[in-house]
Amino acid sequence: MDEELEVSYKGVLDTINPSHYKQGNIEVIDFILDQDMDYLTASVMKYICRWRHKNGVEDLKKAQWFLDKLIEHEGGQYGSDPR
Repeated sequence: MDEELEVSYKGVLDTINPSHYKQGNIEVIDFILDQDMDYLTASVMKYICRWRHKNGVEDLKKAQWFLDKLIEHEGGQYGSDPR
């Protein structure tokens, strides 16, 4: 390549770290990392934390989908069904 490309992060951080994840005193990603969450658990947390600030009930349904997958994946690993 003849030209050296300049990499700019201006505007990128708002795309990957939008305001709906910055409600309260701690960002969702920081909590997820602090708690060492797996993908499914982190996805549930992400959608639960943002639902009022982004897509409403659609995000609650996404959280439910990931929670159902997590329950299916764990398959009773942590004990019997509490119902």
